[in-house]
Amino acid sequence: MVDTRDKKQHPDDAEWRDLLDPDQYHITREGGTEPPFTGRYNDHHETGVYHCVCCGRPLFNSVSKFDSGSGWPSFRAPADNDAIRALADHSHGMNRTEVRCAECDAHLGHVFGDGPAPERTRYCINSAALSFESAHEAPEDED
Repeated sequence: MVDTRDKKQHPDDAEWRDLLDPDQYHITREGGTEPPFTGRYNDHHETGVYHCVCCGRPLFNSVSKFDSGSGWPSFRAPADNDAIRALADHSHGMNRTEVRCAECDAHLGHVFGDGPAPERTRYCINSAALSFESAHEAPEDED
């Protein structure tokens, strides 16, 4: 995870290419999508927080994650309303709502209105756009 929150400017394109692996770069900086059922967090059930892989901003809590059967990690809601921003996406002949990190503008995935009640939202997010911080990680012993 690259933490750019303390920098006045985010990395330029060449720096993003150096900081991210090719899949992370393609998805977050070029708006790509990983194939369904291939992402490391699709079938991930640990308690913790999912962060933006580019800047480290907390995006989703594991308590809002659910199995949508779509092949991508799905969440009911972001960690806070300021964590993400939504944009109209009319690519590929579809009308969708793209989800981006509010901090660094990384493409994360899309949000749909077919999620579970009561929210009815399904944030369909690429695993490669996320890093995970476990709530169960024990602090290292200091001797």
